[in-house]
Amino acid sequence: MSLIERYLTAEVGRLMTMIVGFLVFLFACYSSQRYLTEAANGTLALSVVLDVVFYKVIIALEMLLPIGLYVSIAVALGQLYNDSEITALLASGASPVKIYKAILVLAIPLGIAVTLLSLYGRPWAYAKIYQLEQQSQSSLDVSHFQAGKFNTSDDGRMVLASRIDKSESHLYDSLIYTRSDDHTKVYRAQSVDVVNAAPTSPSVLLRTGTTYTLDRTGSDDQKQRFHNLHIDLKPLVQTVTFRRKAASVMQLSHSSDPADKAELQWRQSRGVTAILMALLAIFLSKVKPRQGRFAPLLPLTLMFTLIYYGGNLGRTLVANGSLPTIPGLWLVPAIMLLGVMLFVAREHAWLKRKL
Repeated sequence: MSLIERYLTAEVGRLMTMIVGFLVFLFACYSSQRYLTEAANGTLALSVVLDVVFYKVIIALEMLLPIGLYVSIAVALGQLYNDSEITALLASGASPVKIYKAILVLAIPLGIAVTLLSLYGRPWAYAKIYQLEQQSQSSLDVSHFQAGKFNTSDDGRMVLASRIDKSESHLYDSLIYTRSDDHTKVYRAQSVDVVNAAPTSPSVLLRTGTTYTLDRTGSDDQKQRFHNLHIDLKPLVQTVTFRRKAASVMQLSHSSDPADKAELQWRQSRGVTAILMALLAIFLSKVKPRQGRFAPLLPLTLMFTLIYYGGNLGRTLVANGSLPTIPGLWLVPAIMLLGVMLFVAREHAWLKRKL
C-alpha cells in the first residue's frame, strides 16, 4: 500500500471510528430509555434491560457500520477536496484508482463483517431478545410487578395488586384482566398464588373472589363467585415477523414463503450494499475549493434515503409477491453498481480530456 493510500485509509478510518462510536452511544441511550420506561411500567423485568439493549445494539450495527463509513468518506474526502489535496495528488500523476483502493481497504472488510452480522448475528440477537421478553412478559415472574399499578403484557393481560409478596409469588387484593377474540374476563380475588410461572403455560390459583365474563359479540355476560379457582393464562405468542427475523439462514433458504425469501435476500445483500455505498460516497464527496467539506452532505443524504427506502420497498414488494425473487432485492445493489460504473466512466473520460 502506497503512502497516499495509507494516508486516505487512516483519515477515513479515524473518522469512521468516532462516528460509529457516537451513533452506537446515541442508539444505546435511546434503547435504554425505552426499555427502562417499560421496566418502570412493569411490562419488562429491570434485570433484563441491559441485556436487551446489548442485543439491540448488535442488531443496529448492521445499519450503523455502513452509515458510519458512508459519512466518514464524504467528510474526509470533502475536506481533502476543499483543501485541494486531491487535486494536487491527481495533478502530480497519481491515479484515482489509489483513492478507490484506499476506500476498499476499509469497505471490503466492513462489508464482510456486515454480511456475517446480518446472516448470523442479527437473527441470534433477535432470538435472545424474544427469549428475554417472553420470560419477562409471558411468565408470571412477579419480581418485576409493582403494587398499585396495572402490570401489562404484550398480549393485553393486565394484573393489579394492592400488595405483592415477591418471595412467595403471592398477590393480595388482586385484579386480573384477560382478553380473547370474543370475550373479556375480569377476575377479582382476595389473593392470588402463582402456580406455574413457566412462559409456555402460566397459571394461577385465585382465592375468594368474583369472575366477570363480558360477551363482546352479544349479551351473554356472566358473573360467578368462587372460593378457589385455577386458571391457565395465555402465554406470549411470538409474531410471524419476529419469528422471521430470528430464523436461521437454513430455515429461510428452505422456505417457499415469499416473505422469507425477502428476509433472506435482505440479509445477503447488506454487505454488498455497504461496499457500493462506500464507492458512491467517493464520487458524491467532490467539492469545489472553498465550498466547504460539508457541501456534499445534501446529495449524500438524498442518495442514502433512496438506497434505504428502495431496499425496504423492494423487501415489501418481494414479500407480497409483487416483485419476483429474481432479481428481488438484488435490484437495488444492481442499480447502485450501475451508478458506480457510470461515475467511474465519467471520471476517466474527464481525466483523458485534461491530459
